[in-house]
Amino acid sequence: MAAGGAPARIAVLDDYQGVARACADWSALDGRADVTVFRDHLDDAEALVARLLPFDVVCVMRERTPLPAPIIARLPNLKLICSTAARNASIDVAAAAARGIPVCNTGYTSHGAAELTWALLLAAARHVPAEAASVRAGGWQTTVGGDLYGHTLGLVGLGRIGAMIGRVGLAFGMEVIAWSQNLSPARAAEVGVRAVDKATLFATADYVSVHLVLSDRSRGIVGADELAGMKPTAWLVNTSRGPLVDEGALIDALRAGRIGGAALDVYDVEPLPPAHPLRTLPNVLATPHVGFVTRDTYAVFYRDTVENIVAWLDGAPIRVTEVRPG
Repeated sequence: MAAGGAPARIAVLDDYQGVARACADWSALDGRADVTVFRDHLDDAEALVARLLPFDVVCVMRERTPLPAPIIARLPNLKLICSTAARNASIDVAAAAARGIPVCNTGYTSHGAAELTWALLLAAARHVPAEAASVRAGGWQTTVGGDLYGHTLGLVGLGRIGAMIGRVGLAFGMEVIAWSQNLSPARAAEVGVRAVDKATLFATADYVSVHLVLSDRSRGIVGADELAGMKPTAWLVNTSRGPLVDEGALIDALRAGRIGGAALDVYDVEPLPPAHPLRTLPNVLATPHVGFVTRDTYAVFYRDTVENIVAWLDGAPIRVTEVRPG
């Protein structure tokens, strides 16, 4: 309950598809909380603060709405932050902790992102959007597709998702190579792929797929030099985080035709601005950060969110993010 025994006021943000209520059983909050679901997205800090001022609990979907220290400081009623997935770098957990505000996370399923990676890669290789548009327009064949069998897939990162992508590449008969800053040949061999140095990966891969966690060390890890080292027919696929790739350098390479194209689900700024060049460049296949947007994943997200709120109302918060030193 909120102060004075009134029901807690809960804001569920950025429910783009309007499915938050249907993806979980919220009845455990009946009589204990008033839930307001917002389907729109606010970029403006003043408008966001004005919206959130009355709420005791703010529930965010991944990094769609960041909660940095200046925003948290202006929300005097805020008592709990619920965030989907296991981590959220866009929330200042230390600033919340200083106010005694727990930040509670949820479970996560990674198969959706891996599956979308292959959806994008296959669609790019076989020009699926262009051919589907041709059929709808009354036309027929207009392109010659690229092959996967016998060609090289380069993985930047070989964690859980990268390994899933690599195993599928092997099933397609691809040569799969991988690089990351700490990747060992032994780890690559466990997945059945070959570890190479960074320059070799970008120079030899026909498809480069990025699978790293965004951090200060990985930000911009695919830059102008890496893009310049790619084959002119190669495609870059990024379903991880936009800032892993130098967006300006990528746009320059795409405009100049120095690489075959890019298949992207993530961007530096999301939602992608309406006039952004990545929306219109002919050698870009773009989706609106839907890698994690699946029925199964949303069921986990919202189920755990409800559980987190109930636990907090009971005075024993669960799945609380720890404040990391430094």
